[in-house]
Amino acid sequence: MSEYEARIIWERGDQPFLDKRYSRAHTWTFDGGAVVPGSSAPSSVPLPMSDDAAVDPEEAMIASLSSCHMLWFLAFAANAGLVIDAYTDEASGKMGKDENGRRYLAEVTLRPYTSFSGREPDQQEIDALHHQAHDHCEMAHSVRARINIEARLG
Repeated sequence: MSEYEARIIWERGDQPFLDKRYSRAHTWTFDGGAVVPGSSAPSSVPLPMSDDAAVDPEEAMIASLSSCHMLWFLAFAANAGLVIDAYTDEASGKMGKDENGRRYLAEVTLRPYTSFSGREPDQQEIDALHHQAHDHCEMAHSVRARINIEARLG
């Protein structure tokens, strides 16, 4: 079984803590060395206690789903003999509340836009490739959010 690691570091420094006005800014360090600034979403914890320039967990979840889907899509498109020049996804997510009133990521919409060289697939082939990618994406299997795919040809 594959294992993945990330190191999340938050330090209080000299700021007060018990007043709950401490900074939520922190860093994510990944095993390959990438360091990403993280924070709570400003919609969850207001500025200045959040850092709106940092990645919040909700954005990271959406990006993870989009990235996983794209990687599988690229592989299946190559297997189909398609040459992709560019792939852009304007992914978004919506929070909802479960039966107990707890917030969760309820829906994610992927809006991949793909441009090709050579043979261009029709919408039916694109949709089939996206369906195949979704079926293979481990991140999609890992969440309960409904994931919509609104693919567009370029």
